[in-house]
Amino acid sequence: MNNEKTVSVLNDLLNITNDRIEGFSKVEDKVWNTHSALKADYDQMVSQSQVMKNDLIKLINEKGGEADNTTSTAGAFHRAWIDVKNSFSSDKDETTLENVVFGEKAAIDAYQDVLDSTDLGPESSRVVSDHLHHLKSSYNKFENLEARS
Repeated sequence: MNNEKTVSVLNDLLNITNDRIEGFSKVEDKVWNTHSALKADYDQMVSQSQVMKNDLIKLINEKGGEADNTTSTAGAFHRAWIDVKNSFSSDKDETTLENVVFGEKAAIDAYQDVLDSTDLGPESSRVVSDHLHHLKSSYNKFENLEARS
């Protein structure tokens, strides 16, 4: 794959990572009264998202590209939908957890699609694969909690 295409794909993943960071800000302090044990996992997810963002920006720069450090349109629509959904929900904790699980699943699917269908080169593939591992780990934590709710 040429550098231009690789940079474009990495920028797409950067947008998704920025969507996660924005989505996490929507969740901030919404479920900690009911699920206080989850706070440390949440903080780790936020911290890991920042690391992922920095990794992607570094890869993009190394390939001679310019990082598109914005969010995606789909992510903006999803966050708006979260606001609407939360305003009508009687169980805001459950709705919040559902949204975290939905967002993590969407990110996993995007990262997996990139690894399955794109030749990013060894270094970029290793980083994206590592990110996917972290996404799956956080997804499993929240999915298990949501299932118990």
